[in-house]
Amino acid sequence: MADLAAAPNTTQMANAIRALAMDAVQAANSGHPGAPMGMAEIAVALWKRHLRHNPSNPLWADRDRFVLSNGHGSMLIYALLHLSGYALSIEDLKAFRQMHSKTPGHPEVGITPGVETTTGPLGQGITNGVGLALAEKLLAKEFNRDGHAIVDHHTYVFLGDGCLMEGISHEACSLAGAWKLNKLIAIYDDNGISIDGQVAPWFVDNTAQRFEAYGWNVIGPVDGHDVDAVDAAIAAAKQSSDKPSLIIAKTTIGKGSPNRAGTAKAHGEALGGEEIKLTREAIGWAHEPFVVPAEVYADWDAKTSGAAAEQAWDERFDAYAAAHPELAAEFQRRMAGVLPENFAQTAVDAVLAAHEKAETVASRKASQLALEHFTAALPELLGGSADLTGSNLTNTKSTPALRFDGGESNGGRHINYGVREFGMAAIMNGVALHGGYIPYGGTFLTFSDYSRNAIRMAALMKQRVIHVFTHDSIGLGEDGPTHQSIEHVSSLRLIPGLDVWRPADTTETVVAWTMALANAQRPSVLALSRQNLAYAPKTAVDDIAKGGYVLAEPKKGKARAVIMATGSEVQLALAAQAQLAEAGIPVRVVSMPSTNVFDRQDAKYKSSVLPEKLPRIAVEAGVSDFWWKYRCAAVVGIDSYGESAPAPVLFKHFGFTAENVADTVKVAVGAARLKAPKKK
Repeated sequence: MADLAAAPNTTQMANAIRALAMDAVQAANSGHPGAPMGMAEIAVALWKRHLRHNPSNPLWADRDRFVLSNGHGSMLIYALLHLSGYALSIEDLKAFRQMHSKTPGHPEVGITPGVETTTGPLGQGITNGVGLALAEKLLAKEFNRDGHAIVDHHTYVFLGDGCLMEGISHEACSLAGAWKLNKLIAIYDDNGISIDGQVAPWFVDNTAQRFEAYGWNVIGPVDGHDVDAVDAAIAAAKQSSDKPSLIIAKTTIGKGSPNRAGTAKAHGEALGGEEIKLTREAIGWAHEPFVVPAEVYADWDAKTSGAAAEQAWDERFDAYAAAHPELAAEFQRRMAGVLPENFAQTAVDAVLAAHEKAETVASRKASQLALEHFTAALPELLGGSADLTGSNLTNTKSTPALRFDGGESNGGRHINYGVREFGMAAIMNGVALHGGYIPYGGTFLTFSDYSRNAIRMAALMKQRVIHVFTHDSIGLGEDGPTHQSIEHVSSLRLIPGLDVWRPADTTETVVAWTMALANAQRPSVLALSRQNLAYAPKTAVDDIAKGGYVLAEPKKGKARAVIMATGSEVQLALAAQAQLAEAGIPVRVVSMPSTNVFDRQDAKYKSSVLPEKLPRIAVEAGVSDFWWKYRCAAVVGIDSYGESAPAPVLFKHFGFTAENVADTVKVAVGAARLKAPKKK
């Protein structure tokens, strides 16, 4: 018979979460105590009875993943990490929401040990969870062998009403059902409260039927304050063989607070000193702020069980490595995010092949040609498109379509995301966070607006995610202004930590792919053309990787101006250079495939490309405002929406002709001459 006296006191364990949450929020006078207080018993059931993790090694490869999608309740995960033994001290909790602390206002991966993803924008956490679960399922198919299951873990997600209201949750959860991600278990904190109050007037969905329609296994409602009931629901969910599971847990927000429980005031406000005192009395927590009794710490501690779980996996992995040494080495490389030793040579070969072939193709096609090289060399490349595969050209011979007939992956490496741009972007973030794959996905550039916040989150989290955005300008033609990107490239360049590439030809496109793949700390955007782009002759290719380089010097005389251009407009710059040469005005042409990368170069290199004394004229079929930061004398851009017409007609209509560029340079050179100091 079990020693009942040694059984954990789940009430005290839950109350420790409540106390730490209300104390930290009160100390910061900022935060959301309601969700942690309301979900305390749910957390006890999952973290104490089911979650397989090792606080001493938060990055253990086969750990269960836990995502707090309702990230405003960050004190829930911080309390759990602290109590279970992660390197998160009580002093860290006292520094909640303070400068440079390990406990920021919303959970941030890379800041707090044990946090798997940065959550805050509601709906993205559950979507990251779908990506995490997808990566687990695909890796298991790829690496597990009979008698050797080295990839075998669950993804657990806590989410609330806000996550379900956000449209991205529909995109992601629909896909999770289609993909039969049976190791994804989401627990819905059904408390009926948001910042504005009772949600019933504006959120009347039948959540259970919604998820059943997606193909999920729905359990509940269960009493979210009954640890045993939640425990049983999780155990049942883990038995699902072909469906993800949603556990609906009815809770009271701010549980334990005599006057705030069940109200919107518990959601996003500190309880206040008097209410905290009353809450302590109500829950029987007779301890000072930030004090947790030793016996409660002992009940929560997961270091011993976590170390044992990891040790057992290590032994299984050793047996796997003995039986399948090459697979084991490949798994370790992939999970470490290290490219193969031959990658550099593969990249060089691809660049030189493009340089020597000098093809005239659309840069979207050049991207596919590059991908043919890289997907063959990198089995970790996991592609996809939001219903535009034939336009984005993200598929290759090495990446057949991914299917889940019968529930099992067919081993395909190209995902049909359907018309779900935002969901695709956030799922790719989850895949990257899991490890083992480098995700890329495509859509039209103008639809980057749909996925922008997930792109921003990838940059914030420093994840290697690659966005292939085609049809990058008015050059897409007849579809008109709804589909023609005007401001998108410039606006994406403004996201810190994101590299945006707009290549001018095949060679620049291959270099862009090489840089995106090699940079493990940054997401990348490739803005690619629909229309064919002629190859721009080059004497060398090394400087392309610096983001901006001298493409063409004048054949006669010293340059009197610099034309800087990107993408399809590089051809205009070269044509204008030829016209200006006939007029006796020598100019330099600079191709700037990535302003982000160019801006990171040292001052000496930048001034060698853009000499201070020469007037600069920027040419890009997008908004002109961005280019003034380079102290341009003029910008040939487009500051209105496009029109519906064939691409050549549009370029001429909006002034993207060699003649107009040449005339603009002539004016700039004349103005510079007038401003030049007269010689004595």
